[in-house]
Amino acid sequence: MTRVAEQDLTRRFATRAVHAGYVGDPLSGAVMGPIYQTSTYIQEGLGRHKGYEYARTRNPTREALERNVAALEGGVHGFAFGSGLAALDAVMKLLSAGDHVVSGENVYGGSHRQMTHIWSRLGLTFTFVDGGDTRAVAAAVTPNTKIVYAETPTNPMMRLCDLAATGEIARKATALFVVEPTNPMMRLCDLAATGEIARKATALFVVDNTFATPYFQQPLQFGADIVLHSTTKYLNGHSDMVGGMLVATRDDVAERLGFIQNSSGAVPGPFDCWLALRGTKTLALRMRQHDANGRRVAEWLEKHPRIQRVYYPGLRSHPQHELASRQMKGFGGMLSIELGDTAFARRFVERTKIFALAESLGGVESLIGHPASMTHASVPPEMRRRMGLTDSLVRLSVGIEDVEDLIGDLDQALADD
Repeated sequence: MTRVAEQDLTRRFATRAVHAGYVGDPLSGAVMGPIYQTSTYIQEGLGRHKGYEYARTRNPTREALERNVAALEGGVHGFAFGSGLAALDAVMKLLSAGDHVVSGENVYGGSHRQMTHIWSRLGLTFTFVDGGDTRAVAAAVTPNTKIVYAETPTNPMMRLCDLAATGEIARKATALFVVEPTNPMMRLCDLAATGEIARKATALFVVDNTFATPYFQQPLQFGADIVLHSTTKYLNGHSDMVGGMLVATRDDVAERLGFIQNSSGAVPGPFDCWLALRGTKTLALRMRQHDANGRRVAEWLEKHPRIQRVYYPGLRSHPQHELASRQMKGFGGMLSIELGDTAFARRFVERTKIFALAESLGGVESLIGHPASMTHASVPPEMRRRMGLTDSLVRLSVGIEDVEDLIGDLDQALADD
C-alpha cells in the first residue's frame, strides 16, 4: 500500500508537485524516475524479494505517481488506475448489494452511466439530487446510505457542492442498528460493542476533484474521505494518456482500496504513470495560466450579445460565487455557455479554429464540446433538462494559449455569416 512520506506533506504545493513521490534511482541517480517497464521481478529465493513480486500489485513508477498525487491532495495513500472510470469502479466495489449512494445529479456522463447501467443491476441503489442543495442531499440519506458522492465544480453545469456541509452530512449518516432475537441457536449480541460499530459506520464522502485539481481545491481538508481524479485531464495536462487516481487518508479505507486495486487489476501501465508524473511537475504553472485565461474568456463571453448565459464560478453572476471563493483558491479553465439555439450551437462548435472539437478536457490546448451529444449523451434527456443541460449548451476547456487568440477564435465562430 503506497504511503506518502512525511516531508512531502510539509513542503509547499509547487515544490511537492516537482519532488513528491520520487525516492531516487539507486542505479544512476537519475533526476527523472525510470520507467520500470516490467511485468515481474526476480526473487532471491522463496519468500525473499525486494518488495516487488508482480507488476499488477506493485510497480515503482506507479508508486511514485501515487505518492505524488496523494501529497498534492494532502492525503496519505494514493491508488492509480487505468482510467477515471476504473477509479470510480473501485470506489463502488467498497459497497455490497443493498447499499445506497447519494450522488449529485450533474456528474460526468460516464459516471452516471456506470452507476445506473452497471451497479444498479448488481444491487446498489442510487438517488441523484442537486449536490449544491445540502437540504436535498441530507433528505436523500437513508439508513443504507454508504457513500455520498459529489463533483465540484460539476461537469458541465459548473455547480458547486458545499464540501464542509456535505462532509458533515456524510459523517452523520450512521448505520441503522436493529436488534432481533436469534432463533433457534439463542446466540447473544454484545449490544454495546455492536452499537458502537454501527455508530462508527458513517457514510464515505467521495469527491471528484478533476475540474478544480488539488492546486485550487483540496476536499480532504473539508472532510472528504476519498478524492477521485481522472488523471487524463489536468494532472497529466497534455492529452497523451488515460488514467485515474484515488487518494485517501484513512488507513482502513486505504487497505480496502489497495485490495480492490490488486484484485480487480485495473492499473495503468508504467509509461502512462511516467507521463502523468511528467505532467504534475508543471501543474502549478499550468493551472495559473488556465485560471487567468478562463477568467478573461468568461468575462468576454458574458458581454457577448449571442451568449445567453455563462456558467463559470469565477464570475460574480454565478449563484455560488461566494462559496467558490471560500473553498477554492482559483476557478480554473472550465466553463459552459448557453446559446439558446441548438442549430447555432452545433454551427459554433464546428467553426472554431483554435478550440478543437473533441471529448476530454484539461490539456494545454483549448477544446470545445457539445455535452448533450458527447460527454453526457447517455444521461436521460429528462434529467439533462432538469439540470439545465440543454441541446444548445456548449462546454469550453480553455487552454494556455495566448488569450487574445482564444477570444478572437470565439469571436469569429460566433459571428454571423
